[in-house]
Amino acid sequence: MHALAYRLRGDRPPGLREVMASLARSFDGAYNIVFLDALGRMMVARDGLGFRPLSWAAQGRLFAAASESVALSNLGFTEIHSLQPGEAAIIEKGRLRFERFARPRRHAHCFFEWVYFSNVASTMDGSSVYMARARSGRRLAELEDRKIDSSCIVVPVPDTAKAAADAFAYQLGVPCVEGLIRNRYVGRTFIQPDSTRGRSAKGKYTPIPAVLDGKRVFLIEDSIVRSTTLMTLAEAIRRRGGAREIHVRVACPPIVSPCFYGIDMSTLGELFAPRFINARYDGRPANAALARMAEALGVDSLRYLAVEDLGPCIGIDGGSLCLGCVSGKYPTVCGNQLLRAARRNLACGKGGRTYESPGVV
Repeated sequence: MHALAYRLRGDRPPGLREVMASLARSFDGAYNIVFLDALGRMMVARDGLGFRPLSWAAQGRLFAAASESVALSNLGFTEIHSLQPGEAAIIEKGRLRFERFARPRRHAHCFFEWVYFSNVASTMDGSSVYMARARSGRRLAELEDRKIDSSCIVVPVPDTAKAAADAFAYQLGVPCVEGLIRNRYVGRTFIQPDSTRGRSAKGKYTPIPAVLDGKRVFLIEDSIVRSTTLMTLAEAIRRRGGAREIHVRVACPPIVSPCFYGIDMSTLGELFAPRFINARYDGRPANAALARMAEALGVDSLRYLAVEDLGPCIGIDGGSLCLGCVSGKYPTVCGNQLLRAARRNLACGKGGRTYESPGVV
């Protein structure tokens, strides 16, 4: 707000494209900016790398923008578009125009939007969230190496793993059933503080013994970040649900590095996977590492997607995705600087968010 207000100062209102161009030269990372000023000018702008999705639609004299297309669909819009990275939609004197304020050399769309954050009915940058998750499930099925028999069932972790689980089950010819019911009064534990996350995880899902008892369960999860929920869930499926075996399949590669672009997982110490993966990790975890991870989670086996699978599954060229949290390689200068700071903090036992450490950037 301060950076924006500073550029809007003066006796004469500056052009909004010039304001955004100046901001883009100063900012490093993910930002969508939407504002209406005192002169009645409206601007909707997306950062030059396009980390976060931003959709827009116009119908007659009505203009709308939202972080996801599904919000505009639910309002009745039919022609919905993605704002291009480095582009601003400006409404001034009753007229809508589009201005490019930054020309990036590449895009860096956050793959985690398709894996977890976005509504399954949304389409972002031309790629359907539902289809991306379904393709991930099919890819997991192609990689499956366990024997399939009549005691096998596929159970999604509600709700974001449902599309992947359906596709995984269909590919293998295994029933996909709701062995877990989500408690609608518990929000996303992923974004909760450490002090409440564990307690919330215990009440987040209810296993159904009538579905799980004596079964070999292929549990499909969208991702594993800290593992708090999954460890609690595996114990409940085995102890309360009576499952004979639990095989976890994750529609995402291991999260091996923090996110510095707006997602609250900014330290190495809080992540599950880095404890098991060595420095020569190439995006595909070794079988020995997977065995140690499965033991730590209390499950019989564990498999992930490989980093190289993300582009084909999402339907976007892998070079246009931000893969920082699954590769340790970030698309901006500050992202790589912050990773070095995160490693220093872990080595010397410093807590707190990496980007709040003094002098890191």
